[in-house]
Amino acid sequence: MAFAVGAQPPASLRVQTVATNLEHPWAVAFLPQGRFLVSERPGRLRVIEPDGRLGVPIAGLPPVDAVGQGGLLDVVLDSDFARNRTLYFCFAQPQTPNGGNATALARAVLSADATRLEQVRVIFRQQPAVASRLHFGCRIVEAPDGTLFLTLGERYHRMADAQTLDNHLGKVVRVTKDGAVPSDNPFVGHSDALPEIWSYGHRNPQGAVWGPDGRLWIHEHGPQGGDEINRPPRGGNHGWPVVTFGEQYGGGRIGEGTHKPGMVAPLYHWTPSIAPSGMAFLRSERYGAAWRGNLFIGALRGQHLLRLELDGTRVVREQRLLTELRARIRDVREGPDGWLYLLTDAPDGRLLRVLPADL
Repeated sequence: MAFAVGAQPPASLRVQTVATNLEHPWAVAFLPQGRFLVSERPGRLRVIEPDGRLGVPIAGLPPVDAVGQGGLLDVVLDSDFARNRTLYFCFAQPQTPNGGNATALARAVLSADATRLEQVRVIFRQQPAVASRLHFGCRIVEAPDGTLFLTLGERYHRMADAQTLDNHLGKVVRVTKDGAVPSDNPFVGHSDALPEIWSYGHRNPQGAVWGPDGRLWIHEHGPQGGDEINRPPRGGNHGWPVVTFGEQYGGGRIGEGTHKPGMVAPLYHWTPSIAPSGMAFLRSERYGAAWRGNLFIGALRGQHLLRLELDGTRVVREQRLLTELRARIRDVREGPDGWLYLLTDAPDGRLLRVLPADL
């Protein structure tokens, strides 16, 4: 499919439906030959053909606890997928005997005919398991050095644990592709800290991407207000629930205010909440040179695609796009063709391609 590329940003956008009838799709990855790999939260992984035909669910997934916000969540391809057919996925893993669940990260090999997962192995499991239906986090980013970052929510009922280092709740963790701890992680050798931890004091991060500045960028849900964009530094404490721009549901202060020495302030925040999910830096010039390097974020509650212009790490302009869709946008990715792709979160969710309106 060939499209022209303009020098100026588009005056307006339209969406082209690639696929329909997806049940609460959560993440999309891009397979060779123009195919797509999509996770559905109830516990299915599907291949979508370029013409939109849905494949049968891929076999070989481990048991998934599809409760509340949990289920099968993010999926990403290994940077060397063309050679090794390896992928990574995270999910709510049921735990016994306490009946709880935990965000887990697994690796697997997609069979040559893309019908099943082989060599499936859980390489990381959030500790402790918690009896909760909320705040799983679960976005995966492969860094250029081959390590994997995974965002982890604080499971809602355990928010205070986001401030302690003896657990994985409310953390960003960093592991190797085999689940080992990189020797340069910030808390390696600390007897009172789990060595997988990269940063802490997070609430529920559902967007993560490797930035053009060579750093990890994430966003996370605030409570009532206070959604944030962060660039988690090595060992950084992002403050939740001690500091936040949000408040209790129904009103009421949380913590000690919006800032505190020693805690990393967000780069940007939203009040009221937009409920961000999915995140992509646009690297192509498909929409004109002016949009190259912009940050695009999906909004669940806000029901729009958000475009952020940046001056370095400072947001200088915000534009809300595709509000006419009136759809909860769960994932945002740039495809190999340079176009943006979206997933809508619904019982009959869609995979969408974003195009200039005049094409």
